[in-house]
Amino acid sequence: MIIYMFKIICVTNRKLCNEDFLDRIKKVLENKKPDYIILREKDLTEEDYEKLANSVKELCEKNDVRLILHSFHKVASRLGVNYVHFPLGVLRGIEKSELENLKYGASIHSLDELKEAVDLGVSYVTAGHVFLTDCKKGLPARGLDFLKEICDNSSVPVFGIGGINMENIDEIKETHAAGACIMSGFMRD
Repeated sequence: MIIYMFKIICVTNRKLCNEDFLDRIKKVLENKKPDYIILREKDLTEEDYEKLANSVKELCEKNDVRLILHSFHKVASRLGVNYVHFPLGVLRGIEKSELENLKYGASIHSLDELKEAVDLGVSYVTAGHVFLTDCKKGLPARGLDFLKEICDNSSVPVFGIGGINMENIDEIKETHAAGACIMSGFMRD
């Protein structure tokens, strides 16, 4: 089993913010200091996403936090961002040659999906949803045993996602995950 230094990923959702999104990101970067930010604004056009990504990139660079773009690998290449996160279904449809010079991860929900993601060349995965979450309203949580099984069978770092907060994050650490993804805790006060 590989043990990783535990990292925190802020996953964005500007619709959860009660203030200007870029002001919220600035506060998160300055006060809560995640290790990474996944800019997960899935409802934007590529053009609008690129504008937002450029602004968030500047904030991340000022605060020495790595930015991971979501799905828009061509935007990543244009902006010089080296990391992209994909839903596994999206990653399946991308030619590997389009991902040269990028490090990328994928969202997975089973051991079979873990194997597929690794075969597709990911450098990490997010596995979930671990706990009940409003993002997956009505769907049962997969739980800590699921996350531990993924971690125990993975050759790449695994980050737990879904319903994770400061009250339950120690349970994520016990699974030997490389880290945890948090959305609401960063997007709301």
